[in-house]
Amino acid sequence: MSDQTRRGVLEQLGRADASITSLADRFHMTLTGMKKHIAVLERAGLVVTEKVGRVRTCRLGRRSLEAEAQWIEAHRKLFEARFDALDRIILEMKQEEEDGPAS
Repeated sequence: MSDQTRRGVLEQLGRADASITSLADRFHMTLTGMKKHIAVLERAGLVVTEKVGRVRTCRLGRRSLEAEAQWIEAHRKLFEARFDALDRIILEMKQEEEDGPAS
């Protein structure tokens, strides 16, 4: 999920199924490059492909991203708390600077 193209593919497939060729065109890449991205997404269970004739169609897989979303939320809260603490320290430092050194 760290790859921008893979996130884009998932977003696109969330709207409608698509062939690997159309995804390659949409993301301005070679068919081989897109096949590699799709293979990674398939191994993760996020995308399923089906070959009908010469066309391989992609659709979203059944695996949800709930675990990943929970991990992101937990880390967001952690960093939010750290930034809040940093804001307080900076505010205290500014206040001390305005008031002058404590005696």
